[in-house]
Formats: sequence, structure tokens, C-alpha cells
Amino acid sequence: MSRWPQCQSGPNGTEPGAMRQQRGNGTGRAAEGCGAVSVAFPLTMMITGIVGNAMAMLLVSRSYRAKESRRKRSFLLCIGSLARTHLLGQLLTSPIVISVYLSDRAWEVVDPSGHLCTFFGFSMTVFGLCPLFIASAMAVERTLAIRAPHWYASHMKTRVTKMVLLGIWLAVFAFALLPIAGLGQYRLQWPGTWCFISTGDSHLTGSLVFASTFAILGLLSLVVTVVCNLATIEALVSRCRTKATASRSSKQWGRIAMETLIQLLGIMCVLSACWSPLLVTMLKMIFSHTSLEHCKQFSGDTQSSELHRECNFFLTAVRLASLNQILDPWVYLLLRKILLQKFCQAASAVSKCSNNEWKERSITLSEEIRRTTA
Repeated sequence: MSRWPQCQSGPNGTEPGAMRQQRGNGTGRAAEGCGAVSVAFPLTMMITGIVGNAMAMLLVSRSYRAKESRRKRSFLLCIGSLARTHLLGQLLTSPIVISVYLSDRAWEVVDPSGHLCTFFGFSMTVFGLCPLFIASAMAVERTLAIRAPHWYASHMKTRVTKMVLLGIWLAVFAFALLPIAGLGQYRLQWPGTWCFISTGDSHLTGSLVFASTFAILGLLSLVVTVVCNLATIEALVSRCRTKATASRSSKQWGRIAMETLIQLLGIMCVLSACWSPLLVTMLKMIFSHTSLEHCKQFSGDTQSSELHRECNFFLTAVRLASLNQILDPWVYLLLRKILLQKFCQAASAVSKCSNNEWKERSITLSEEIRRTTA
């Protein structure tokens, strides 16, 4: 495994300590400062991610056992699976990154054999694709529940949901094993603190195919999520305008559908903002036959400066994708009360539904906690 320059521009965008030394502030404290500041970023993300997803799992567990939640258990299973996926991803990858930062970004000190790099890249692939596919499954589930409620009630049991989630996990797990089997590569990425899919090996067809497949699958899952949510929105607005003779059971169904729709709208925006930059940048790098391997050395010329900007942009895209693990539980559960109140006001203005009726339909987080703990 090749040696990476220590204390390069890190994931938090701080200036390299070695560069500051060359500018005349040549003290050992410069390099130390770089490492100390940089390690705060992965440490903070790990703590916030673990706390948020643990709280989400607790709330899902309480809601799942409540009698009032029987009709939305499939959706709760998806949320719980998503939170567990994020939590496991944080626990498996963040300690490795923190250890590398504490070792002055010398990956070979932590992983002299290179096997840990393969494991890290495998984990990044699994815990990157699984949340995207689970979010797509949730969007499809809500579309079926709202546009085909009778078919959904008779076919979509919790057993089916569990099988779908298990299928997603197994499929992504098998896909992530392909580089270990020889199709694709997991390599150390700039600035030497993480490993991921190699995108610049133009002479290796397998690497290009695997990297392209990862990016395309990710983008397709985003498209499915957006399309299904738009179809769900259209169906809900249409139903709202023609609900004058709705029965009580239909109102209860609409209440549950509205609650989950708000969560899907939030996650759709979060997924698009967090993952689109990374997936699009990966495809761009694949087709231009470039990778972060070229970021090892920089000079003062214009071409190198442009490359430096591209490398920093890719790191920013990776950070955004990592933020998805932190934002998901807040969008799905922890900020649900605020999201519901705001959306009900907007829905009232657009579809002329009664504000009071929407408030009666909304299930706030605090009400649900009181019911499940009673």
C-alpha cells in the first residue's frame, strides 16, 4: 500500500500542517494542530449518528408494539431497518477513521496488511447502497398503500416486508463482495484516511464496471424514490379534494398515510441532497478516467490547482453522503411533529382542506409516545 502525504487537506477542509510549516511557521505544533482539528469531524459525526439512530430505534420499537400502529407496521419495519443500518455503519467505520487520524493519518500504521482497507471499502458500499434501497422500498410501499389500498391491505403483510428487507441486505452484501472476488477494487483514497471503490483504473474493466454499477444503482434508487413520492402526493391531493363522504375508517387511513408521506418527503430531499453529488461525481470520474489517486501530489500549476479543487469537491460529496446517516432519523421520527404541523398548513392552503381536520388527522410524536408508554 502506497504512502500518502500526512496531514493533507482533511475532510473538514483544514489547511495541511506541513504546508503551514513551509510558510514559515515551522513548528511541530502545526502538524499536531492539523490532526487534532481533523479528528473532531469524524468523532462528532459518530456521536451524533449513534445517538440519533439509537433514539429512532427506541421510538420505532415503542410504536411497533402499540395497537394503534398495526396498519403501519410495514412502514415502521422499514424505518427500524434503516436506523439499524445507519447505526451499524457508524459503529463499523467511524472508529477506523478516528484511529487513522490519531495515527497522524498514516493508514499503514493502523492497517499494515491492507485487509482493513478492503473491509472499510466493503462497509462503505454496503452501508451506502442499503439505505438508498430501503428508502426506495419505503416509497414504493407508501405508493401502494395510498394508490391501491385494497390490494395493499390483502397482500402487504409484515412477513412480506421482512422478506423484502432481507432481500435488499443480501443483494447489497453480495454486490459488495465482488471486489473481493476479483471484480472491482477497494483502494485507499485521498487524503489517506478512508477506503472506497476505485474509479480511475481504466486498464481494469472490472473496476470500471463495478464502480459504474454502484453509481448507477444509487441514482436509480433516487429516481424510484422521487417518482413514487410524487405519485403518492398526487394521489393524496386528489383524495383530499373528493373526500366529502369519507367514512371514519377512511379518515383513519388518510391520517396514517399523511403521517408517513411527510416523512417520505423529508427523506426524499435529504437523500437527493446527500447522495446526488457523490454519485454524479463518481460517474464523471469514471468516464474521465480519473480518481483520487491523482490527488497524492500537487504542484503550483493551473492543472494541478484544478485537480486539487476536484479532489476537495469529491471529499465534500463524501461528507454529504455521510451526513445522511445522521439526518435520516431526525427527518423520519425526531422532527416529525414540526414537519407535520408545517405540512398540514401548506396542504390546507393548496387543497382547501380544513385546518382543524388536518390537525385531527396528524399524529404527533409526543402523542404517540404517551400512547405507547401508557
